[in-house]
Order: sequence, then C-alpha cells, then structure tokens
Amino acid sequence: MTSAAPHEAGFSITVEPSGRRFAVHADETILAAGIRQGIGLPYGCKDGACGSCKCRKLSGEVTLGPHQSKALSAEERLAGLVLTCCAFAQSDVVLESRQVTEANAYPIRKMPARVAALVKKSHDVVMLRLQLPAGEPLQFHAGQYVEFILRDGARRSYSMANAPHTLGEPGTGIELHIRHLPGGKFTDHVFGAMKEKEILRIEGPYGSFFLREDSDKPIVLLASGTGFAPIKALLEHMKFKAIDRPATLYWGGRRPEDLYMDDWVREHQAELPNLRYVPVVSNAVPEDNWTGRTGFVHRAVLEDFPDLSGYQVYACGAPIVVDSAKRDYMAEAGLPEEEFFADAFTTEADKAQP
Repeated sequence: MTSAAPHEAGFSITVEPSGRRFAVHADETILAAGIRQGIGLPYGCKDGACGSCKCRKLSGEVTLGPHQSKALSAEERLAGLVLTCCAFAQSDVVLESRQVTEANAYPIRKMPARVAALVKKSHDVVMLRLQLPAGEPLQFHAGQYVEFILRDGARRSYSMANAPHTLGEPGTGIELHIRHLPGGKFTDHVFGAMKEKEILRIEGPYGSFFLREDSDKPIVLLASGTGFAPIKALLEHMKFKAIDRPATLYWGGRRPEDLYMDDWVREHQAELPNLRYVPVVSNAVPEDNWTGRTGFVHRAVLEDFPDLSGYQVYACGAPIVVDSAKRDYMAEAGLPEEEFFADAFTTEADKAQP
C-alpha cells in the first residue's frame, strides 16, 4: 500500500479481516480516530497501561507514544505488535484486529449528570447513582464505562454497574461503584464533600468490554473488588435478554467485606438458574469467620476449570488479577486468546508507572 503524504486528512487505517477503513489525522492516535468514527476497536484504559488495544501491524509505519512495558514489551514491538491507544500513523496502515464488529459502537456524548444518591456499600466503596438529562438517554453496552471530566480537565473512568434497559425504569440513572483511593483527586471528593444534587460532567460510553452474544460458549466471569460493577451489568443484561448460557462468577476480595454486594448476587441467582457463584477471599482473619474459598481469585477458576478451551472469560478489576488470569488461562488451561475479554481498572498511579 502506498504511503500518503501527511496532510489535513492524514492517513488511511484498514482493519483486517473485516476490511473496515477509516482516516486518521496526523495529531491523533489510531484508537482516538477509530472511536471518533464509530469503529469498534478493542481498548480499555486509552493510556498505554492495560494492553487491551494491542494488535498486529500488517503494513505501514507508526510511532508509539509513552506506554508501559507490561502493556507492550520490546519483544512484542519487534514482532510487529502495536498499541492503538498510543500509536500515531506515519503512513497508511493495515492492522489485524479480530474484535472489530460492524455495528457495536454507540455515539460518544458529553452530558451533565446530577448526583441522585450516594450509598455506602462498605468502608471504602460507595454506590453512586447519576440522574441523566430528561429525554437524552445514554446508549451503551452493558460493561462499558463513562469518564468524569473534572474541573481541571483531568478524567476518571468508572464502569456502569447497571444494564442499559434499566434506564427506562422510573428514577433510575446510571449506577457506578467507586472505591476510595486516599489522596485520589476524585475519590477524596466523592467520600468527603460530594452531596446529592451536585452536577458533574460525564462523557461516554467507552470501552470494548461487553458480552459477545454471537457465541453459545459457557462463560467464566472473574471480578476483583469493584471489578464487580461491569460484571453486575452483564448479569442484568443476560437476565433481561434471557441468555441462558452456563455462567460461573468468581468474585475476589481481600476480606469478606470487599464483596460489597454479595447479597445482591445471592438474591439474583434464583432469576439466573444457570449462574453459579464462587466468592473468594485472600486475606481473611479469624474474626471474619470465613468458611468459603481462599487464595487468589484467578487461581480458583483453574482449580475448577483445568480446561478452558471451550469457554469465554470476562475479567474485570485490578490489573494484576486481569493480567495473571490471561497469562495463566492461556498457558495452563488452553483458553483461546480471542475468547478472553477484559477491563483492567488502571488507576492514575498505574498509568504513571514507567
């Protein structure tokens, strides 16, 4: 493919095997251009920290902005892999990305959102309900996230914990689960000064984490901490759509209190007869009286499913859990790489690492 000269229109990006094509400006990343034009490229953090947008460059030249080696190693770069979230095209480029679909991208919109409720779910997690403008429903896939735009222009990302169909219920806005990170610019405000009726600015939906409904494979859902939020949205969506694929939810926390909506899962199991629930605690103390599974939550899956070759896995939460799960499930249990879908909850500290 011949290279175009740099100009206002930039270059052409082609995604195989779908053949989708879109233009990229010289000053924007390939991912930003794809999002802007509704191309369903896979991604997570948009900051070079999680690796979700990694794909193979078949031809063309790109320069890569700052990123973490755990998201893209030097060996992977040499092998022709790139991160679209920090890749700037220097010519026309052809990428290989299996996850592009024809019509999965909803328009990304900025809107005001009013704090409708703040409900403490544990010592360090609140459920935040946001009321959206009347007559302006936010279209999104269960599992996607929104970004808060702070006064100084900084952004913070949180997954929606409810499925889109619930927005049609009276008084229901979007639900977010927010963990307090002491010293965090946004979460200190949420846990300190935030009051009902406060107006915030959000933008979304973002993310490529949602249920692939063109498969009938059984599902493993893996959550650590507030990684439960998008998993909860998936469960609500599956119930609403009467999706009866066998599913097993593994939810891990350090202490039992970290499983802050354990009662919600148990109440909804009756409505999801094909759902099995396995809570896992890694650092229980005697006064917890914990009698359930212990250890690392991603390893509990391997104890129960030594062969994952016929499964899909949806994993959310701390990057170390998501990264370890992907590595071990592929290496030890034969999970096909293309059947691992993840949203690693990278913090600002994660993104700031070299």
